[in-house]
Amino acid sequence: MPAQHDIDAERELWDTFAESTKDKALEADPVFCWTQYAGHGPGPELLGSPGTALEIGCGSGRALAFLLSQGVKVTGLDLSPVAVTHLTERWGPTGAEFICAEVLEHLAASTETYDAIYSIFGAVWFTDPAKLLPLIAERLNPDGTLAFSQPPPIPGAYGPQGMYKGGFAGKAMFTYRYSYTPRTWSALLAKSGFRDVEATVLDAPTEGHIGTLIVRGVKR
Repeated sequence: MPAQHDIDAERELWDTFAESTKDKALEADPVFCWTQYAGHGPGPELLGSPGTALEIGCGSGRALAFLLSQGVKVTGLDLSPVAVTHLTERWGPTGAEFICAEVLEHLAASTETYDAIYSIFGAVWFTDPAKLLPLIAERLNPDGTLAFSQPPPIPGAYGPQGMYKGGFAGKAMFTYRYSYTPRTWSALLAKSGFRDVEATVLDAPTEGHIGTLIVRGVKR
């Protein structure tokens, strides 16, 4: 059975998450890191030298703010109106633009195109790639770059997987995440109109800790 996404319920989940991380988001400094470990792994060079960029599922806004400081025209997209309010308060005065929308609906309706679209533990992890990746390709300029990161799959656990928020007690708030091997991600990007695809798991800085899946492709 395919994942049964309920956008209103998922918006409530991400609103709750945004409210719980409000102080962190408002105090965040600009920094661009693909992994969950500070100062570890590659930086924005994976995007090339974009003039415009869209972050889908923009979290604390730190990566977006870093690109803005480098002269990139940046837009952040997030499902949560609470998150967008906080991000606009923190980064709006610096010139960042934020859009509150569901990623598939927005990309399907938009006519805007970008030099780079990226996701750091964001929307690519939580959206059906068979639907999302072709829409991203449509919104990229020629030779535009898609790059994203997320945790690697647990061995043997692939495809859409349900995830409850905040443990196993309280209101049943859940979403789905999509986990695949680097080989499968490479095939999904190639099928969706990307070339020069690179997909790998970067080891954690501490042996035995959770690594980071990083995927990059260029629009054909």
